[in-house]
Amino acid sequence: MQDVLALEGKPVEQLLAVMRVLRGPGGCPWDLEQSFETLKPYLVEETYEVLDAIDSGDPERLKGELGDVLLQVVFQAQIAKDEGLFTFEDVAETLSKKLIRRHPHVFGDAVAKTADDVLRSWEKIKTREKAGKTDPSEKGLLSGVPKHLPALLKCYRLCQKAGRVGFDWPDIAQVVDKVAEEAGELTRARTAAARKHEIGDLLFAVANLARHLGVDPESALQETNRRFISRFGYVEQELRKKGKSPSDSTLDEMDRLWDKAKRRERRRR
Repeated sequence: MQDVLALEGKPVEQLLAVMRVLRGPGGCPWDLEQSFETLKPYLVEETYEVLDAIDSGDPERLKGELGDVLLQVVFQAQIAKDEGLFTFEDVAETLSKKLIRRHPHVFGDAVAKTADDVLRSWEKIKTREKAGKTDPSEKGLLSGVPKHLPALLKCYRLCQKAGRVGFDWPDIAQVVDKVAEEAGELTRARTAAARKHEIGDLLFAVANLARHLGVDPESALQETNRRFISRFGYVEQELRKKGKSPSDSTLDEMDRLWDKAKRRERRRR
């Protein structure tokens, strides 16, 4: 325990030492019970809290949330070390080598003049890296897209990766037409299964359109969600002033308040 305190001023070494103590004899009972599987939901939650911190514009909050994500890395690396799999140092070394290997335009003789050049080069290098793997499922271009990504973001990444190798609409007008085509197919769907299928196709087409427009569909939808929450909150607030709630108000009444909330937003821009 004293060794941990003696490492003050060496933050990375101290962090690793703290984690060793927590997972060691006489450490924290909860920490000792954790595994890769049990920590999965915490990693996802902490990642989203980082996104919230970025949106807040508060650097202190961001610093804290990034620390929580780093904790997940250190925690899982310690579990791996306990099981004789790998160490935190192995993780850092693997990452350093990967960054050097995938930036030949910085650490080698390759040339990349634009960000798009870099991304195309990155995908080619990743493809070469995977070519020697024995598992066929790991060889596909799209196999690197995490299966647990939120569906909208995953759609964006799939289209992005396919687009980088030329599997893409050459003209944005064709993408708009595809959205209209999918919307039309949805209106003609007659069964629940068909409607589910067509909704999926429509969302996929819209996400692809967002990519062509340079818009992140996940963050765009999150912004829309925030606007909806804010506007509906205003509707509830104004109704409470009249001693009412949404459930005992008419749609026309709520629509008028909704429009008023939108006008207030525009004035604040």
